[in-house]
Amino acid sequence: MIRSFAYVGFVSPAADQWRSFGPEVLGAQLAEGAEGAVALRVDERAPRITVHPGDVDDVAYVGWDCGDAAGLAESADRLRAAGFTVESDAAAAAVRQVDELAGFVDPWGFRHELTHGLREIGPFVPGRPMSGFVTGHAGLGHLVFVLPDLDEGLRFYTETLGFLVSDHIEMGLSLRFLHCNPRHHTVALTTIPGMVGIHHLMLEVRDVDDVGRALDIVNERGLPIPMSLGRHTNDHMTSFYVRTPSGFEIEYGAGGRVIDDGDWEVVTYDAMSFWGHKPPAEPLLPGILRPFESAGV
Repeated sequence: MIRSFAYVGFVSPAADQWRSFGPEVLGAQLAEGAEGAVALRVDERAPRITVHPGDVDDVAYVGWDCGDAAGLAESADRLRAAGFTVESDAAAAAVRQVDELAGFVDPWGFRHELTHGLREIGPFVPGRPMSGFVTGHAGLGHLVFVLPDLDEGLRFYTETLGFLVSDHIEMGLSLRFLHCNPRHHTVALTTIPGMVGIHHLMLEVRDVDDVGRALDIVNERGLPIPMSLGRHTNDHMTSFYVRTPSGFEIEYGAGGRVIDDGDWEVVTYDAMSFWGHKPPAEPLLPGILRPFESAGV
């Protein structure tokens, strides 16, 4: 079964801009990437964020840690039983620096990689002074996918991939939040009819002061802020959102809530935030989107 969000790869014509955005804005550690890719470390393990040069902005792959070989085999069998083609890929495993990797494509054209054993390669050295990122058993953070059909997406992530529902938000916009470990959510889903894409990647830091310092840097550089500093109702994250060079957002926050499945109750909220998280006067378009028909599935 999937234990955590291991890593993510993007393609982007602005990949080279991440060489400064990653360490100087986010505080990530710049590492060597294959074939001109920009690789970013956020802990003692191999890079968890990689941005590859490409003609368009898009998600290249999402890696899921299944814990061990048995967990990977169980997840792969579950996918095959649901009709998906799952293929082992030793070459990709070597590049991602994992012990084993099996890839598949979901109904919306995203490539997913089931893995285990992301390498420990040495101490994390942040790109600027900061306390570090919350990873470990909780994984990299979370991703928010935009799908054309929310119910179909929820069925895929819960019934096929084995995620559990954390809660919902209904505020004109509908969101579903899913977890696979104590982090409040590792995946969130929302919908825009006929469109598919990614809205944001969340990175959690260890100290709320790091959030404030990052916001100062973002403001000093005049970078776009799609949502101002605020605190979410469901996961209690104090965060802001910054537009990346590749068109999607990074939610940069601290203080996220954790889940104990023994006593957790799924509820529905009617607001996204207790306070803040306000859009700019001219709201930005949401993340990286493409027509669903282009997925070819």
